Amino acid sequence: MNVKLEGITKVFPNRDRKDKTGVVAVRDFSIDIPDGELVCLLGPSGCGKSTLLYMICGLESPTEGKVFFGETDVTDIPSEKRGVGLVFQNYALYPHLTVRQNIRFPLENLKGSDKLTREDMEDKVLEAAKIVQIDGLLDRKPGQLSGGQQQRVAIARALVKMPKVLLMDEPLSNLDARLRLQTREEIRRIQRQTGITTIFVTHDQEEAMSISDRIVVMRDGVLHQIGHPQDVYNDPANMFVACFLGTPAVNVFNGEIKRGGLYIGNERVMDVNGVKEMPVWVGVRPEGFIPDPEGAFTCDLNGVDVLGRDISVVCSHKSCESVIRTIVSAESEVDCESKTVKFNLKPNKTYIFDKESEERIRFS
Repeated sequence: MNVKLEGITKVFPNRDRKDKTGVVAVRDFSIDIPDGELVCLLGPSGCGKSTLLYMICGLESPTEGKVFFGETDVTDIPSEKRGVGLVFQNYALYPHLTVRQNIRFPLENLKGSDKLTREDMEDKVLEAAKIVQIDGLLDRKPGQLSGGQQQRVAIARALVKMPKVLLMDEPLSNLDARLRLQTREEIRRIQRQTGITTIFVTHDQEEAMSISDRIVVMRDGVLHQIGHPQDVYNDPANMFVACFLGTPAVNVFNGEIKRGGLYIGNERVMDVNGVKEMPVWVGVRPEGFIPDPEGAFTCDLNGVDVLGRDISVVCSHKSCESVIRTIVSAESEVDCESKTVKFNLKPNKTYIFDKESEERIRFS
């Protein structure tokens, strides 16, 4: 089932009743999610991604705009009739019910022509439990399960009705790092196995990059960029997207375009064509530095961290407010006794942004 949002805006009442302007959580948001894709809504806390998810689900109503499932306008259809499955951040399992009863619960609420026999419900519960690999735990209660197992029960409960759309609101945030890695791999496997269109909310860019077909980067309720994870990482639309994606984060410098070149400090670090002279922000990915004794860009060397296959050259520069972290091949020659280190910059890993709008400036 493809999901389409047209001009979605959500305004919440202001806590100060005298202020009638309200708080805009999502602003003029439009997106088309193809059938069978796993799409991540990615952004910092408070950016509106969960609010957007709840409007798709039907738990919240948009102030403006429409929600479509396929060709059907579901904007005013109650959530229980939309055919969605929702996995909450805190699992929301019933502690007094067994795993079997928790998974079966949505089926027991079906009425009319959708109502199932007990045998049919048991078959569907077992099928959902097998998909998430907890069919041996059906008679346990949530308190007897690990965090990862509880999460699987929550996913099985959402899958048992075979929803048209599966929605997940930061489902891994309560798990430890190792379990989070295992569970996100399971979510990807389950999504591929079922083929259900899945929308996954997270603030963890590594999580989003690793499992999604496409990522939707949001800030302050506004869509900033959408695309395949690697494409968005390699070709950010603006400074926010460049800074939000990547570990270690992109290094940002004060720079200037003049006489056909890009300057950081007093050094001409790169030729840029077709860009007018102006002050700019310069973003360089950690892997965008090439150590070279004759390099165009000089930094103060702080230290070298050995990472195994790679090394991280930690340095500083007066045009950068934070510590500069670079990732270079372990075969690179870096004089650890020197006070400075020189680099050349990779053009495809160097981004220029307008100082005021922070939008990307393309160069050749």
